[in-house]
Amino acid sequence: MSTEHQSFQAEVRQLLDIVIHSLYTDKEIFTRELVSNASDALEKLKVIQLTENEIYQAEQELQIEISSDETARTLTIADRGIGMTREELVQNLGTIAHSGTKAFLQNLQEKGTQGAGMIGQFGVGFYSVFMVAESVEVFTHSWRADAPSLKWTSDGREGYEIEEVEAQDRGAKIVIHLKEEHAEFAKESRIKELLTKYSNFVAFPILLNGERVNKVEALWLKAKSEVTAEEYEEFYRFTAKAWDKPRYTMHFTADVPLDIHALIFLPEENQERFGFGQTQPGVALYCKRVLIDPQPNGLLPEWLRFVRGVIDSADLPLNISRESMQDSALVKKLGQVVTKRLLKFLEKQAIDDATAYRSFYESFSRYLKEGIVSSHEHRDSLSGLLRFQTSMMEAGELSSFDDYISRMKDGQKEIYYLMGASREVIEGGPYLEAFKARGLEVAYFMESVDEFVFDSLNEFKDKKLVRADQADIELDDTVNEGTALSEDDTSSLCDWWKETMGSGVSDVASGKRLVGSPVVALVPEDSPNAQMRAMMKAMGQEAPEVKPMLEINPRHALIKRLAALRTENPEVAALVAQQLVDQSLLAAGLVEHPQQLATRMNEILEKVL
Repeated sequence: MSTEHQSFQAEVRQLLDIVIHSLYTDKEIFTRELVSNASDALEKLKVIQLTENEIYQAEQELQIEISSDETARTLTIADRGIGMTREELVQNLGTIAHSGTKAFLQNLQEKGTQGAGMIGQFGVGFYSVFMVAESVEVFTHSWRADAPSLKWTSDGREGYEIEEVEAQDRGAKIVIHLKEEHAEFAKESRIKELLTKYSNFVAFPILLNGERVNKVEALWLKAKSEVTAEEYEEFYRFTAKAWDKPRYTMHFTADVPLDIHALIFLPEENQERFGFGQTQPGVALYCKRVLIDPQPNGLLPEWLRFVRGVIDSADLPLNISRESMQDSALVKKLGQVVTKRLLKFLEKQAIDDATAYRSFYESFSRYLKEGIVSSHEHRDSLSGLLRFQTSMMEAGELSSFDDYISRMKDGQKEIYYLMGASREVIEGGPYLEAFKARGLEVAYFMESVDEFVFDSLNEFKDKKLVRADQADIELDDTVNEGTALSEDDTSSLCDWWKETMGSGVSDVASGKRLVGSPVVALVPEDSPNAQMRAMMKAMGQEAPEVKPMLEINPRHALIKRLAALRTENPEVAALVAQQLVDQSLLAAGLVEHPQQLATRMNEILEKVL
C-alpha cells in the first residue's frame, strides 16, 4: 500500500504553532473540540442518508465511541460519521484553514491580539490535540463504499503521512499518543469528567469504554409541551447542582433577532441570605449543544446571578478554542434579549399568582433593587416589579406602583414615599399627618438598600417619586381644627426660635403639613435619610452635615404655650424650644447623641417643678 509524505507549508507550521501554544488557555479543551467534530461528522451523515441510497456500512449506529488506555498512554475517539477520502484528508487535516491561512496570519500580524478574534473563521479545532499529543493517527473510511481505508499520521511539527490500510469502519477514529506530562488524559475518570462538563448534551450517544456517558437530554431544544414538570425539576438539579426545586421555570425559543433556545430557572432559595457569599453566575452558555462557558461573566447582568439554566445560540461566532465570542456586541445583545424576556415573564407571574410572586419577592427583591441601581435600560421594567406596604393598606399587604397609581386622587402627579426601619417607626413620625389629612397615599420602604434605589429611580410612568419628608413639597390647603396663633405672633415666634437655635437649623416657619404634632424637621431633597446615615456610619464614613428646616404647627397647644413662655420665662422657653427641635431631629434620624434629650428633659422638669 502506498504511503504519501507531505510537509506543512511554512505559514501552516506558523499557524499550527499559534494554535498549540497560544490560542488555548486550557489543554483539556481538546476533548471538547474532537467530540464536537465527531458530532458534526454524524450530523452530516444524517443529511446524506436522506438523499443517498448506497452508504458504506449503513447499519452502523450513529454514535461516538471513546476508549482510554493508561498503560499505552493513549486516548481513542471514534465516530461513525461521514468519514474522509484522501482528498478530504489533505484538505481538512493536511492544510490548516485552507481557505485563508495566509490571510489570517496577515491579520494577526497587523492587529496583534485583536486579530485572534478572526480565528473562528478557520475551522482548526482539531489541532488543539497537539497540545497534549506526541503523535496522532487518524483512521478513516468515507461513507462512499468504493473509497479506500486510510491512515493519516502526524507529530504536529513538520508534516504528515497518508497511507492506505486494511478495511476500516465508516467514519473517523483518532488515536492520540499522549505526552508523558499529559498522561492524565488516558484516565477514564478524567475523560468522563470532561465529557460530562463539555459534551453532555451532544445529540448522539457518547460511549466511554463501552458505557454511555451523556444520559441527560438537552431539554432546552425540546418543545415545552414535550417536557414534564418532573423532567424540568431533574434537569434543574443536574445543571444547577442544587437540591431544592425551581421556583419558576422559563423555557423559550426565539428566531429573531437571534437564534436562542433558553431554559432558565429561578431557585427556591436565595443562598446569599444564608451567608454563603456572593453567588456566581449560573446560566451556562452553549452553542449547538456544546458548552462554551459554564459561568459566563457579562452574558447576563450581575444582578441576575441567582438565575440558573442554559442559553444556547447557534448564531454565536466562536473563536478557534470556543473559549470566547468574537463579537462582544452579539453576546451583549443575547443577554439583553434573555433579560427582557425574563422580566416580562416575572411581570406575568406577578399578575397571574400574586401570592407566589410575593414569596419570590421576599427572597429575591434585593437583586431586583440592585438591578434598578445598576441597569438603566431595565430600570422601568424592574421598578414595576417592586412591592411595598402603604399608608392605605393593612399591615403586611403589598402594593405595586401600578396599583398605587390606580388609587391616586384626581390631579395627583406625584407618588409619595417614606423610608424607615419599620412600618411602626414610619407611622410613629410626624411626616404622614399632612398626607393622611388630604387622603394622599404614602408608600413605605423599609430596607437600607432602598436609599440607593431612589437615588436612581426618580419617576415611574411619568409620575414623579417624591419623598414625603422633603422640605419643598407643595400640598393643597385643608381644613384644620383649633385656633392658630395670629400671623404676627407666629412670625415673631419663628424669628425668635431661629435666633435661639443659631446655626443648627436653616429656617423656622409655619406650615400646612402638621395636624397632631407641634414641629417637624424637614431635610433638603438631596440629603441622606436616617437609614443612609446609619449605613455610612457603619462603613466608617462621616455623614454630611444637614441643616434642616423646622416647620411648626401654630394650632398645637405646645406651640401656643411656647409663644407665651418666651416672654414669661425665656430660660425655660429656650430649653423647651431646643427639646422640641431635638425630638423632631430624632424622628428624622439626625440626632447623633439621643441621651442629650433625657438630660435636657430632666433640666426642664427641674425648672418647672
